[in-house]
Amino acid sequence: MNKPSTKSVVLAAVAVLAIGAGSYYFLAPGKPAAAAAAGKDAPAPKPALTVTTALPESIRLPIKLAANGNIAAWQEAVIGAESAGLRLTEVRVNVGDVVKAGQVLATFSTDSVQADVAQARASLLEAQANAADAAGNAERARSLQSSGALSAQQINQYLTTEKTAKARAEAAQAVLGAQQLRGRQTQVLAPDSGVISARAATVGSVVGSGAELFRMIRQGRLEWRAEVTSAELGRIKAGTPVSVSPASGGELAGRVRMVAPSVDPLTRAALVYVDLPAAAGKDSPAKAGMFARGEFELGATDALTIPQRALVVRDGFNYLYRLGEGNRVTQLKVQTGRLAGERVEVLSGLPADARIVVNGAGFLNDGDLVRLGEESKPNQAPAQSSPAPVAIK
Repeated sequence: MNKPSTKSVVLAAVAVLAIGAGSYYFLAPGKPAAAAAAGKDAPAPKPALTVTTALPESIRLPIKLAANGNIAAWQEAVIGAESAGLRLTEVRVNVGDVVKAGQVLATFSTDSVQADVAQARASLLEAQANAADAAGNAERARSLQSSGALSAQQINQYLTTEKTAKARAEAAQAVLGAQQLRGRQTQVLAPDSGVISARAATVGSVVGSGAELFRMIRQGRLEWRAEVTSAELGRIKAGTPVSVSPASGGELAGRVRMVAPSVDPLTRAALVYVDLPAAAGKDSPAKAGMFARGEFELGATDALTIPQRALVVRDGFNYLYRLGEGNRVTQLKVQTGRLAGERVEVLSGLPADARIVVNGAGFLNDGDLVRLGEESKPNQAPAQSSPAPVAIK
C-alpha cells in the first residue's frame, strides 16, 4: 500500500483551512452576508444638518435710484452799500439770523448826508426865487411886446432868462431828491425774507458804493443738486419725490423742481435740482455746501423675495439650496436685486415654487442630506402673505 506524498498532504491541509475561513466569514453573526441571509437592511445614512426651509414670497418693492450731490441755496442775494464814503454805525443781524423783507440790517452815519440835504434845499430855494423873478420879468416883457417899448432882442432875452431860471430850479430840485435818497440809503434793508448766510459788515468801517455787506439765502430755501448719469436721466421727471440724507444725519423729503438741460461732456452727468423744505435757521439739518445722498422714488414693481439668511455667497456668486426628494439639497446659482429689510429680491435662477433652506444654508454642500426642523415641516408650510409695499432703507 502506497503512502501519500508530502506534497499531497500540504495541499489537502491548505484546502481545509480555506474552506473553514470561508464558512466563518459568511456564517459569522453581524457580518453582511449573515445580515443579508437574515433579511436585514444596511444602516441608513445620517443627515448632515438640521435646517429650516421656506417658500419664496412675491411682494411689491419700490424702485429707487440713488445719487450723490451737494446742498446749495436756491437763490443767494448779495446785499451791498448804495452810498459811498459813509461810516457804518450799527449792524443789527448776524450769520444765521432769519430776517423779513424790509427789515433794517445795518445803518450808516447820517451827519454828512443831513448837511448835504440842507445845502441842496437852500440851493433849491435860491433857484426857485430866481425863477420867480425871471418869470415876472418875462411876463412884463410880453405885456410890452405890442407897445414897442422894448426891442425884440430884449424881450427874447427876458424869455430866455425865464426858461433858464426854471431849468435851474428843476435841477436844484433833482439834487435835493438825490440827497434825500442818499439819506434813506443810510439804512440797509433786506430785499426779501430769508436767512443771513454771510456777513462782511463791521461797525466803524467806511465802505464804498457797491461793497458787499451781507449774503442772504432767499426765503430760507435750499436745494439738492444731484449728479445723475445720462443713462438714468430719462427716468427722472419734474415732481418726482426724493428722499435726501444730509451728511449731518436725518432725512428730508424733497421733490424734483427741474432737470438740467445739458450734460457735462467730461463726466457725462447732469444736475437734477431738488427743492428741500425751507431752512429753519440754525436748527435745520441741511446746510448750504453740505454733501448729501438721496434716492429718487420711481414707482414700485412685484418682486420674488427670499429671506436674506438663505443666501450663501461663495467665490463672488450668490447661491441657494433647494430642498428636493429624500430631503437632499440642490445648489442653485441665482442673481439678486433689491433689498427690503430682511428680504432680498431674486431676479433669476429660482422657481417660484421651490422650497429653499433658510437656517443652516451656509454649512451645506450640493447633495447633502438634511433633517427638517419643526417650524419647516412640509405639512406646516407658512401661508403666503398678501403683497405689501416695502420701503428700502
